[in-house]
Order: sequence, then C-alpha cells, then structure tokens
Amino acid sequence: MRYIVIGAGAVGGAIGGRLAQAGHEVILVARGAHYTALRDRGLRLITPDGAHTHHLPTVDGPAALGDLRPDDVLLLTVKTQDTEAALAVWAPAPVTGGGTAAERLPLVCAQNGVESQRLALRRFRRVYGVCVWLPSTFVEPGVVSAAGTPLTGMLHLGRYPHGTDETAHRIAADLAKSYFEAPVVPDVQRWQYAKLLGNLANALEAVGGPLDSEEARALYGRVRAEGERVLDAAGIAYASAEEQRATRGDKITLVPLGGVPRGGGSSWQSLTRGTGTIEADHLNGEIALLGRLHGVPTPLNDLLQRLANRFARERREAGSLPLPRLTRMADDAVAFVQED
Repeated sequence: MRYIVIGAGAVGGAIGGRLAQAGHEVILVARGAHYTALRDRGLRLITPDGAHTHHLPTVDGPAALGDLRPDDVLLLTVKTQDTEAALAVWAPAPVTGGGTAAERLPLVCAQNGVESQRLALRRFRRVYGVCVWLPSTFVEPGVVSAAGTPLTGMLHLGRYPHGTDETAHRIAADLAKSYFEAPVVPDVQRWQYAKLLGNLANALEAVGGPLDSEEARALYGRVRAEGERVLDAAGIAYASAEEQRATRGDKITLVPLGGVPRGGGSSWQSLTRGTGTIEADHLNGEIALLGRLHGVPTPLNDLLQRLANRFARERREAGSLPLPRLTRMADDAVAFVQED
C-alpha cells in the first residue's frame, strides 16, 4: 500500500517518516513554508536513534498527483479544525480505474478528538479511527521530532464507528514494522474517548503553562472529572487510566533530544507557531457539547475552550496566563453555574 499523509506536521511527519524508513511508499501533503521545505530539502525526522532525512514526494493537494491508486491509504493527520477543508479537497479526487477517493479508498483519521471521523463518514465509505499516542513536535519547517523510545508511538486502530477488517490489519502490520505498536481493536472509540479526557489538559497547558505543579495538576484533575461526569451521563465507554497504563507499560519512554527542546502538546504548539487556530472546540468543546446534550454543566471546559480560542485568535504567547489567575477564573466559573 502507498500512504498519502495529509498534513505532514508533527504527527503526520513522524508517522510518514517512520513508514518511509521501514521501506514503505509514502507521499507527504503539506502547505506553505513546510511544504516548500519538505519539497526542497526533505523531511528531517529527529528521534532517539538519530536524525534521518527522508526525500519523499511532496504535494500540496491531489491535483499534483493525478489519479490516485487503488492501493492508496489516505492518512489524515491535520488538526481537527482543518478536517472539513481537507475532506472537501480529497474526497472527489479520481482513482485509477474509476470512482473517487471517497468511494474507493480507506481514510484513516489519526487525530485528537472524536469529531473528524464523523465528518469523514459523511463523504467516505471506509473510515478508520486511530487513538494517537505519539509525543512529537513540529520543530521548524521541514523538521519534526519524536522523542519516544523504544517505540515512537502507540496507535490503536479500528473501523469507524466500530469493527475491524483486513485493511486495518494490513495497516497495523506496516506500522508495527515502523517503530509503532498498532493494536487493531473493534472499539476504537473507547480508546479515543479515553485520550480525549487526557487532551482536556491541552488548553490548560496552552494558556497556563506546563502541568508541573500541584496547583496545575489539581486544576486538570477538576477539568478531567468534569469530562468523566459528562461521558458517564452520555453512556459513553472509555478505557480507564489503569488500562491505558497497562497497555503502554514502558514501551514509550521520552528522552531528551540534543538541540531539540521538547515543547508542549499540540495546542501549545499551535500557539507557539501563531497559526491563529487551535483544537479546543473539538476537545474541551466536545465535553461542552455532550454536557449540553445530557444536562451536565461544564463550566471548566467552557472556560478553557473560550480562553484557548482567544489566545489563538489574538496570537498570545503560550502559557502566559498566570496559573493563580486561571485557578481563580475557574473557581468563579464554577460558582456562577452553581448560583444560576
């Protein structure tokens, strides 16, 4: 199979680079300065086992490829807020032998949150979800780092909305040869919702800084507990923290990479890059949506969603809101709901 990585940033670059390193055929899709750097200088992937430069075909859209191949796998790794635009471009792309990508090709959503695959299923017949646990960083245009060892990441994979098939097992086998563990599971959403609870910290980190103090961890605990109440009220199953730890074990240990400081998570990186957008609407906002649907107040996730969007819109510095002030804002938000 040939892998077309749509959005070859931190996650897409790490997966694409590792697949290429293992001998698989990979095409990278990117935009702007990153596209230019990938096209002209190749993808430089920095990992604990060294820095590798992969000179891979790089395009900015399907038109540059001509007809897609029947053995292509579309690996969607853009941020969720960019999903709809990507789907609109790639769904009608023609495939050799007739039909379109939406009709004939598998689309694998390797993204945070749970919304992208639902959007994809409106257009694509064959959609796969991935629970992405892959610590990676967009360093600069053309350069991505992934600090995990001995595995680069763990990618639970399955059909959306449920089930498994031969294609899922073939993709998982390719990933397993490429420094990943990719368990094929019939209930991939259960893992994705568990990851969503962890990703509720992304906005907190992005606006208030690293979760490296008792105060920060306590605030995240309150945010997560709110998310768990919402998922429980909605009847949505999610893997427990204990199950996640047991599954990962010591398979992915983060190590310092010389000359490559490890920044924050994906939302932190969006603010650092000044993209003007952030994924909070599909992380904290997912909890807010479910809370409204099922009658559970979500003042803490509402607050983080608003703040993260404001920081992105106004291009504020990541982590620049003092944590004591953020904690007071959280207390006020909870008190307001209780009084309402």
